[in-house]
Amino acid sequence: MKRHIKIGTRGSQLALYQAEKVKATLENLFPDLHVELEIIKTKGDKILDVALSKIGDKGLFTKEIENALIDGSVDIAVHSLKDLPTTLPEGLKLGAVLERGEFRDALVSLNGKKLSELGAGDIVATSSLRRQAGLMKMNNQIIIKDIRGNVNSRLKKMEEGYCDAMIMAAAGLQRLGLEKYITEIIDPEIIVPAVSQGAIAIEMRIIDPEVEQLMQKINHTATWNAIVAERAFLAHLQGGCQVPLGCFSKVENGILAMNGFVASLDGSQFINESLSGEISKGAELGIQLAEKMLEKGALGILNQINPTKFTN
Repeated sequence: MKRHIKIGTRGSQLALYQAEKVKATLENLFPDLHVELEIIKTKGDKILDVALSKIGDKGLFTKEIENALIDGSVDIAVHSLKDLPTTLPEGLKLGAVLERGEFRDALVSLNGKKLSELGAGDIVATSSLRRQAGLMKMNNQIIIKDIRGNVNSRLKKMEEGYCDAMIMAAAGLQRLGLEKYITEIIDPEIIVPAVSQGAIAIEMRIIDPEVEQLMQKINHTATWNAIVAERAFLAHLQGGCQVPLGCFSKVENGILAMNGFVASLDGSQFINESLSGEISKGAELGIQLAEKMLEKGALGILNQINPTKFTN
């Protein structure tokens, strides 16, 4: 059994919280194990003046950390799973996930307005095309502005008048102790969450039996089953930050219930489908849900967004 583990992580407050949570979990289960953090700056941390959808890099918040994992500088990497592409670099794999936190989005409103109360002229900031499409479908009179930066810098921008409200991942606010800023948790039927939102992932080298033993002990099975299905859905639709799509799933009594959507950028075209099945068939269910949406015209919507990328 390994006696020392080095975790690769981004340096944001939220990333460090998540890495520290993995560290604490490992040390609680393995008291003789020494765990340390290695902070690595990613491309997404360096480019803060361009919308995520325009950078066009699936590994925006992960590539540099994965390179350190490949060359042996770190033993494992901790990510927000929603940032981790479905196709991982050669030699790497998803090793484990912790128990999923809140998977829904949150509205943070400067004046206390709820989502249903926002109207013409109200400015809502988000860096996500998925959230933008959901907002436009609900009310196309809302003004959408892009926003980048960490959680605290976004809150500061709003307070300085950049926008009237923001849509953010509720889990991030909760993990940083900023629940007081949440005006409301958004119904996932209105704005469908990102694939794997709220889940903390540990990435590892494919051939590393000692780390594999550790991962088997900390992996949360119910969360794993859900995210396998969601990531299969995402992979089958060839999605990423440049596409307004989302999916969430719930596990109850051995049954996995999934809901997914694909939308045009302006929210005028919106396909929402659901299905359920045995939890042991998670990846198969994710693909079935994606196929169900392709049959309803999802490919046409995706091709409008990026005509050269999507194939059936």
